[in-house]
Amino acid sequence: SAPLPVTHHSVSLAATDSAETSVRRAEMCSCSGYSGQQDTGLAAQQANMAEVVCPRPPTEKPEFTIGTLRKAIPAHCFKRSLWRSFSYLVADLVAIACLYYLSTFIDRVAPVWLAYGALWPLYWFFQGAVGTGVWVIAHECGHGAFSEFSWVNDLVGFVLHSCLLVPYFSWKHSHRRHHSNTGSLAKDEVFVPCREESDLLVVFQKYGWYRAGHLAVQSLLGWHLYLFFNASGREYSRFANHFDPFAPIFSKRERPGIVASDLGLAAALYGLYYAGLTWGWAWLVKVYMIPYIIVNFWLVTITYLQHTHPNLPHYEDEEWDWLRGALATVDRSYGFLDILFHRIADTHVTHHLFSQLPHYHAEEATDALKPILGKYYNRDERNVLKALWQEICLCHFVTREQHTGSGVVWFNSVTKHDPVPATEAVAAGFNPEKAAKVK
Repeated sequence: SAPLPVTHHSVSLAATDSAETSVRRAEMCSCSGYSGQQDTGLAAQQANMAEVVCPRPPTEKPEFTIGTLRKAIPAHCFKRSLWRSFSYLVADLVAIACLYYLSTFIDRVAPVWLAYGALWPLYWFFQGAVGTGVWVIAHECGHGAFSEFSWVNDLVGFVLHSCLLVPYFSWKHSHRRHHSNTGSLAKDEVFVPCREESDLLVVFQKYGWYRAGHLAVQSLLGWHLYLFFNASGREYSRFANHFDPFAPIFSKRERPGIVASDLGLAAALYGLYYAGLTWGWAWLVKVYMIPYIIVNFWLVTITYLQHTHPNLPHYEDEEWDWLRGALATVDRSYGFLDILFHRIADTHVTHHLFSQLPHYHAEEATDALKPILGKYYNRDERNVLKALWQEICLCHFVTREQHTGSGVVWFNSVTKHDPVPATEAVAAGFNPEKAAKVK
């Protein structure tokens, strides 16, 4: 099987404990509903969890403004260099070409067991990872972060995304609305949580087999289900998808871009069809289709984990505002893949605050923002594949809680007994059944 990303471990709090960290650890335990009378083993478990799982952030309006945050970032971080952006793109394309060249030797020099037991999986993994980096660069084009020239951004983004079978302008417009409405139950565009425990997508989450199936479908088909059927997106008055120029996702002035996106996809699909006829369908599957599936897996996984966490809030319409919504996301490290992914995952909070800031300045900007954001900054240190399964097991639907005020909702976990707040399941060792019994 393909190698897994390196686990990103946090620094031990025993050596670097601070007053603020201690407060945050205490807040995590207190918000879970567990009292200090629980056994010492549970208390120790909670403390260990606090080292790697970000606690609940405040939901009150922060004292800082977006202007305050912008001033904290060095001015050069907002400079969009055309040549520097192209250098990253060229590096990715060279890596893709080199990986393809190396793959041409696999079937010629390696026995079948080695070719399909190690070499092809290695090719698929790394080609998928580098392809995800290309996806992210096209994503930056959609935000206008690639260069200061909008026509360059759209041309590069259109070509790259079309080659990855992404409807560039269609996605660009819906993604812009996601950034404009992040954390809003009514208007966000991606991974909008269910509101009702009785929802058919929720009621079976108590069963492990259903969670495993949910994860498999989300990982393999989630991107296409979103594009074709608006799966996990906000509700519209009628059927919505990313290929219909008249879909309710898009405004009238955006319709020509949707047509252009469809034509770009048609051209790319014809190119793949011609390549299959020329070099064989087995070749096409091995060289393009499997890495393409892996790109889509990372795309869905990264997006899901950026906006789904047992300790992150969502907001109803009357309570939502743009700044708190933008802060309702979480940074996660994918180990060495952070470099190949152009920092889209471990600097995502900064990206939601300043989406035109290029990826090569995102780390510096994040370091500048952390002291001001304080408890509003969210970072989770769990291994991402482990966190992916844990979030599937815990984050099922959202409800209000009395002590956090009206309009703020939190994830709940379905169990074979009564539902429990997801943060209680975290405190119980990511075990919602155990949390339900304690409750």
